[in-house]
Amino acid sequence: MSFAEYHFADAPKIDGHVPGLRSEQLLREQELLEGNARSYPRGIPVAFQEGRGATLQDVDGNLYVDFFGGAGTLNVGHSHPDVLEASIAQQRKLNHSLDFPTEAKLRLMRNLKSVLPGTLAGSAKIQFGGPTGSDAVESALKLSRYHTKRSTIIAFQGSYHGMTTGALAVTSNTRLRTNQAQPGVHFMPYPYCYRCPLGLKRDSCGLSCAKYLENALDNSHSGVDKPAAILVEPIQGEGGTIIPPPGYLRELRRIADKHESVLIFDEIQTGFGRTGAMFAAEHSGVTPDVMTMSKALGGIGYPISCIAYDKRLDTWEPGAHIGTFRGHQAAMAAGNAAIDFMRDSGLPQHAAELGRHLLDLLNSFAQDSEVIGEVRGQGLMLGIEIVKDKHTKEPWPELVKEIRTACYKKGLLVEVGGHFSNVVRFLPPLVVTKELAEKGLGIFIEALESVVRSRQPA
Repeated sequence: MSFAEYHFADAPKIDGHVPGLRSEQLLREQELLEGNARSYPRGIPVAFQEGRGATLQDVDGNLYVDFFGGAGTLNVGHSHPDVLEASIAQQRKLNHSLDFPTEAKLRLMRNLKSVLPGTLAGSAKIQFGGPTGSDAVESALKLSRYHTKRSTIIAFQGSYHGMTTGALAVTSNTRLRTNQAQPGVHFMPYPYCYRCPLGLKRDSCGLSCAKYLENALDNSHSGVDKPAAILVEPIQGEGGTIIPPPGYLRELRRIADKHESVLIFDEIQTGFGRTGAMFAAEHSGVTPDVMTMSKALGGIGYPISCIAYDKRLDTWEPGAHIGTFRGHQAAMAAGNAAIDFMRDSGLPQHAAELGRHLLDLLNSFAQDSEVIGEVRGQGLMLGIEIVKDKHTKEPWPELVKEIRTACYKKGLLVEVGGHFSNVVRFLPPLVVTKELAEKGLGIFIEALESVVRSRQPA
């Protein structure tokens, strides 16, 4: 499929100054009404009114190419017509049902089992909870502790799992976790090969990050108790699109089995075609015991989350994890329509092919760039690490902020992430066309070059 019909045909198109007058008015009102915790409008000061596919229109009529995708939520695009129609039809019948069985819910569970990786496809039980990815993480941790009768959790440096108390406790960003740290969580090195936490060289380290973890669990003097679970992102998202080397996740599987711990894959951002497979676990051939899902599960942005877990872990009692909105029927109908579309259109394969194309273009451009330290990506989950010096690899977060601003003023929305907030991240809706993706990439390159030139002496 070309997917061309899903987008604003004229995007990108910026008419005059951004933000426009109407956006400025709404931003001022937002500042008066909303608390200081608001974040995205600070970096991208604009007010949107309509989205189609991989494009957005603001209240002043400007059109943008969306490489942000609702932080990786809108895999089938803004306002996908099939998903929209399915969710509206469901709302006319029933929208709230707690955890009573409905046709939409049962069909979604069958749909999920048909696309789950490895043995989970046959063995999985599904548990819906609250409507956010954070709640999926909370339920995965709760189940692991309940089943193993242990409390310790192994998480990883560079991780992001959510903003509720338990999810935040396993998120490594100390700025986010101020006064929120919890005992019993140990952060191990993630294989960030561009900046090896152990000071070793890529491809010659023998997966020392995994050996470090194994030693911590084998050594009774490491200070690390036997864990209930090892919680990992198969590709780190907010950490800067960090892809572990081949064999690493398989080592985690072995270590978890050795210590009778639950292996949890957080696929909230990597799931549903984002990385060029339905789930990132497929790239490694490793099946986790528990998998968290949210974001793209809601199709066009409906709030929904769940976990899938091996039925041998199904030892918790009735009511052990509940949530008033765990039966959001419109979200479930949207999820069904989205999965159907992904499967029928070959959306993961499209993401894989287009991602490889963009990665090739980015790597070609990076060779002559003085500020791109590394380009990373899998499918349409891409990261460009910006540095002051390619040899010292000193991060340059200030330049990344300028690049993001220059991009949005030219009609492109991008995300920022990384351990040092120095990674430009591309998370476009997977329905983005090759033509539209190349337009967005062109804007990014133009924006980067312009901000670099502005910092050079006259």
